[in-house]
Amino acid sequence: MKKILFTLILTTMFLGCSPKKEIVQTETPFVWEGANLYFLLIDRFNNGNPDNDKIIPRDKETGVLRNFMGGDIKGITQKIDEGYFTDLGINAIWMTPVVEQIHGSVDEGTGNSFGFHGYWTKDWTNIDPSYGTKEDLKELVEKAHAKGIRIVLDAVINHTGPVTELDPVWPESWVRTGPKCSYDTYRNFIDCTLVENLPDVKTESNENVELPPALVEKWKKEGRYEQEVAELDEFFKRTGYPRAPKYYIMKWLADYITDFGIDGYRVDTVKHTTEDVWADFGKVCKDAFAQFKKDHPDKVLDDNEFFMVGEVYGYGISGKQLYNFGDKKVNYFENGFISLINFDFKGDANKPYEELFNNYASILHSDLKGLSVMNYVSSHDDGWPFDKKREKVFDAGTKLLLTPGISQVYYGDETARSLEIEGAQGDATLRSFMNWEDLKTNANTKNVLTHFQKIGQFRKNHPAVGAGTHKEISKAPFYTFSRTFTKGDFTDKVVIGLELPFGKKEINVAGVFEDGMEIHDAFSGISTTVKDGKVLIDSQMGIVLLERK
Repeated sequence: MKKILFTLILTTMFLGCSPKKEIVQTETPFVWEGANLYFLLIDRFNNGNPDNDKIIPRDKETGVLRNFMGGDIKGITQKIDEGYFTDLGINAIWMTPVVEQIHGSVDEGTGNSFGFHGYWTKDWTNIDPSYGTKEDLKELVEKAHAKGIRIVLDAVINHTGPVTELDPVWPESWVRTGPKCSYDTYRNFIDCTLVENLPDVKTESNENVELPPALVEKWKKEGRYEQEVAELDEFFKRTGYPRAPKYYIMKWLADYITDFGIDGYRVDTVKHTTEDVWADFGKVCKDAFAQFKKDHPDKVLDDNEFFMVGEVYGYGISGKQLYNFGDKKVNYFENGFISLINFDFKGDANKPYEELFNNYASILHSDLKGLSVMNYVSSHDDGWPFDKKREKVFDAGTKLLLTPGISQVYYGDETARSLEIEGAQGDATLRSFMNWEDLKTNANTKNVLTHFQKIGQFRKNHPAVGAGTHKEISKAPFYTFSRTFTKGDFTDKVVIGLELPFGKKEINVAGVFEDGMEIHDAFSGISTTVKDGKVLIDSQMGIVLLERK
């Protein structure tokens, strides 16, 4: 078994709590720039209500991992109740779209597929019954918030679901069905369909359009047509927007903020519309969030604005604020987003620690100051992750959780869930059901989870880890560095060391921790005291997590 290189983390808060000195602690703030976010597919995480598994008959035989498998909103809430996310140090959960999916299936060349993943919308105004109900979502948000966990939903505005025998195409005033995108110029990412049979919403249009007849018929059958129309009338009157397709969808997505108090959106296929669409969507969401806080002051968690992170496929932190289409560069940070998913990280994770950490911190605190990127080692649609064979799971966790920026833990990263499933093709192999049974039977799986839990909790408790400035302390005899974060009256300082020997190790903490300061190692349970600018840790583990006792 390969020797695992662990991490030394030593930390204190200059304005921390010390009962002996009767110092009043300044509450640790939540900052999106350093969030520890968990990303899951609703259908693939946990089945909390088997009664809704076949509530919509999706019975055709499919390709491997191409049908619904029973995961639902209640299943996520169960894990919130059990403390699974709290133990992982998670302070935000991103869920795939909750909206109602097409009822039919399509053959993608890998056998029939249903919209288990949530990206094939049939009705933005309704939660898919296979996922649960509005009451289920309300309960999830409330229970997550009670534990200090923010909820991020997934927004799709670019396209509807595919056309099937059960799901008619929307009117030509709403969508285009061709040509297929050629991806060679800026416009050829936008005025086209991503793939065959995925109708593209005409997001560039500002022309008034009527509601799709199929949607009208559906709402009338469900007895909510008049209510939906009245709400749309109020929205368009209040905002002054034309009744164009994109603004209908923005209203429908903003309702999840108004009705449930969600904290953010991850936005799908960002570069496949003109960037002004996202500027408008950002405004609609922020206005809805501000109104929710005004109407529900008892449910306000903090003064953070609504969070929006964009999937600009191929964007990397090396591009700083710009994405280059070849014939045009676009700044999405100036158009609604405060964060973008960082597609560079899976490659950068192969670099030496200091090169990785220093480069990210430098960009985040200069070119992206006040903004952020979201790093990941694996995801639902990236067939080339950092560690597809799960051979470097401890290293993946260490680098993901200690790199500046937002950490995105994809469900199963923390349990070494396999990303290579026999018979599954394409992205389906990345989307197997969560491997809960392995936690009961596999000792290595438990060890991986413990690794993610201990570093994740420390990251959550200390925003300096993800959002702080970075400074190298030493290269030898082992690598150490500091992170410092300040917000208002709150200051958090962290010292981290990597590639440490087992047994006794003396760490230089001068200039960060004061002599006489009592420190507790949250990893081993050992306590120690700073003396002559150093701390001595004697443990048979390669990682220590030290904090002010």
